[in-house]
Amino acid sequence: MRLKEHRINVNGLTHYVCDSGGEAAPVAVLLHGFPDSSKLWTKLTPHLVEAGFRIVAPDLRRFGKTDMAADVSDYDILTGAAPYIIGIMDKLNISSAHIVGHDFGAPVAWTLAAHHPYRFTTFTALSVGHPRAFLFAGWEQKWRSLYILFHQFRVLCEAAYRFNSWMLFRNHWSAHGDIDEVIRLLSQPGRLTAGLNWYRGNLSLSRILNPPEPGAFGQEIVRIPALGVWSDGEKYLTEEQMIRSADYVDAPWRYERIDGASHWIPYDAPETLARLLVEHWRGHCQP
Repeated sequence: MRLKEHRINVNGLTHYVCDSGGEAAPVAVLLHGFPDSSKLWTKLTPHLVEAGFRIVAPDLRRFGKTDMAADVSDYDILTGAAPYIIGIMDKLNISSAHIVGHDFGAPVAWTLAAHHPYRFTTFTALSVGHPRAFLFAGWEQKWRSLYILFHQFRVLCEAAYRFNSWMLFRNHWSAHGDIDEVIRLLSQPGRLTAGLNWYRGNLSLSRILNPPEPGAFGQEIVRIPALGVWSDGEKYLTEEQMIRSADYVDAPWRYERIDGASHWIPYDAPETLARLLVEHWRGHCQP
């Protein structure tokens, strides 16, 4: 399997990008979330490359080997994160691609699909539904999201997560398939705070309890074929918020539930997920 590692500078930040598969193959851009890096896709990528696709997986800002942005506002999805993915694609001369997002990578991908439909053939959301569907998903979702409030407390949250060999962090993210590697990366100076800034820049308590009016996220309707995937072992997100995402898709929409997987679907069910993605991509190929 061809594998290239790129260091791409976009607007002053150097991004690490893992690039697998044939250069002439159809491209899929895969976006991870917290607390991951592009390593999230390690088990999934070989299946997708074998199926004939080129997989481009960046470390989002602050994660893995990508530079850290200086301010909390730099992690705002609409203005600070999504545009950098377009910049990476431009530097790699990728005019169009399939887009997939997991965890915080999902709202970035929702934003990209809605704002740049001409750059993406299909869209797939893993675990996290449309931002507005998430915010309006009801009290069960708000209960599951209480940990986000804890993430707002700078210094205190970081200290609690690091305490006693990262015990609290290990317990909260216990289902993760490679928790030791995640902790190794987050242990680097400034990395944990920068990762938590994704929450601080996008999910304040006031936004969760009082969702903003329509238009707050810019263009919210996705007009390319979309797939939503949720797993029955999901601890942090309800099935409702994924199902209701159909309300924000003005194009073919498909929902799939994977049984026996935790929040980390790419780790727990790579073969099943690869099959769903390939079916989705091949079913909506551009002429």
